[in-house]
Amino acid sequence: MTVAEALNQGAALHKAGKRREAEAVYRQVLEAAPGHPDALHLLGVLARQSGRVQEAVELIERAIAANPNNPTYVSNLGTAFEAAGRRDEALSSYRRAIEMRDDFAEAHFKLGSLLETMGKRGAAADALRRAVQIKPDQVPWQLALGKALSALGRHEQAAAVLARAAALDPRSAEAHFRHGEALLALKRGDEALAAYRRGAEADPTYDPATFALGSLLLDRGEAEALVGVCDEICARDPGNRRMVSFKIAALTELGRRDEARALFDFDRFVRPAEVPVPEGFANLPAFNAALAREVTTHPTLVFEKSGHATRFGGHTGDILVNPGPAVAALGLLIREAVSDYAKDLRCDADHPVAAGKLDRWRLQSWAVVMDTKGHQLPHIHPAAWLSGVYYVKVPVPETPPKDAHAGWIEFGRPQRNMHTKAEPEVRLYQPKEGLMIVFPSYLYHMTIPIETKEQRISIAFDVVPFGKAAAAPY
Repeated sequence: MTVAEALNQGAALHKAGKRREAEAVYRQVLEAAPGHPDALHLLGVLARQSGRVQEAVELIERAIAANPNNPTYVSNLGTAFEAAGRRDEALSSYRRAIEMRDDFAEAHFKLGSLLETMGKRGAAADALRRAVQIKPDQVPWQLALGKALSALGRHEQAAAVLARAAALDPRSAEAHFRHGEALLALKRGDEALAAYRRGAEADPTYDPATFALGSLLLDRGEAEALVGVCDEICARDPGNRRMVSFKIAALTELGRRDEARALFDFDRFVRPAEVPVPEGFANLPAFNAALAREVTTHPTLVFEKSGHATRFGGHTGDILVNPGPAVAALGLLIREAVSDYAKDLRCDADHPVAAGKLDRWRLQSWAVVMDTKGHQLPHIHPAAWLSGVYYVKVPVPETPPKDAHAGWIEFGRPQRNMHTKAEPEVRLYQPKEGLMIVFPSYLYHMTIPIETKEQRISIAFDVVPFGKAAAAPY
């Protein structure tokens, strides 16, 4: 086999996602032809994709030293620099690649994307526009340009770009949604509504489009139309969590509270229960103390995480990935609670809780650690079927709070930007160490702010489709 044939074989394996096999081929080429620039470059790209960013930089730099006139090498060196957090060097590499070949669309796109993340929006838009001019059929690039123009307040230009993106790929829910956002900024409400609806029809599970559609209908006072939209989307996507939450709000706006109550029915669908002490722990305080240690030292704990509903507090990543003994024990308790919920479910097959039931599911769980004044804004979990919370540590404030329900969890109050006017029906539950609450993921919930000197710790969970990750709740 010639070097060229071996490189083609390695590239085919690489493209197929067989990185280990591809790497072996690239290294065999380098044994036979030390310093071969294409092998060095491709091995560097593979190293970057595998998270070995410093190795990637070194390999691609060696490829460039052997063949300094290849703009693809230089552009991919920029990608490796960017992965290593070396932004200025990445910018220089992208610009150098463009100097070498002005019609290098990918380099223009990568330059624009990096400039956008650095807040240099004008320059980003210029680079992204050039990329789109060279390759006008790339929908993700059109979307990136549209978002950059929108951020600059150039909504007319953004609307035109995003309309082209939506026309290029009518199945792109994001393209329709972004187009609708630009139209709404131009106060072209009817057109925005139509764009949002096309987005929801393209993909009923694309939450930004369904949320924008529902909130705009409520803002326009079209609650009756919203009920119809909810029914249409749920007919295609049974139990669609976002649309069920909007239907509850729309029915409440219309004064049809009995119909709304049938959907949220706190007595039937919100299940609080104290958990038994897991085997291996002396008592409940010992179990909770072990849980607190595991989550407060979790390497993924980040405070005020962007995109989450928690204020004055932090979230971990999924704690069921490589769990400690206490978290693993809690995972078993949660699975039992979910299984019991499913077995005890008594409602018609077309009810959203039953319609959204998953045949195959997995758990996703994260800890919430709240500091003084910590609370959560109203939110749902649109990617899950059931959600829940387990209370690990619930400190008592030194002085009685002004609000008798401070620190409690409240169900039923939608988020403010849903533009509801009618007062919702709500239900409050008092947190207690050792208490677990399971509920449908479409139910809005929040915590009433409270001030304590100690951290409050809870563990939330979602029941999500097997093989899929849940979106961040908001």
